[in-house]
Amino acid sequence: MLKFIEYFEKVIVYTLIGMMSIVVLVETYELGWIIVRDLIAPPFMFLEVNDLLEIFGFFLLVLIGLELLESTRIYLVKGVVHVQVVLEVALIAVARKVIILDIEKYAGLTLLGFAGLILGVAVAFHFIMRHLERIKH
Repeated sequence: MLKFIEYFEKVIVYTLIGMMSIVVLVETYELGWIIVRDLIAPPFMFLEVNDLLEIFGFFLLVLIGLELLESTRIYLVKGVVHVQVVLEVALIAVARKVIILDIEKYAGLTLLGFAGLILGVAVAFHFIMRHLERIKH
């Protein structure tokens, strides 16, 4: 039964890697299309702030996908989930949200919540990285 569970787990992880690869590929294509579309639209070769925010949002979305692929690959090879990679994904996701955030749509308390979330993830990432540095030396 244990071998079946291990086999099942590997099949699921490979399936996730395949699906995530497709998603990252499609998102990369969509990012390229958005850049081309925005550059050829009048005014030619000029990007407005909203266009840039959309491009940066998609760019970070692709990076999140790549980090998730890396996390899944590490899990497949080593059988563990690395907290460092999970926190990197969280930082990128929060940064993406902040970049595309329309400040006028949110109350001040909600913005403070975003700030607290960023601070919490950044502090956790800092301590994990310090811990990993101590282990290496």
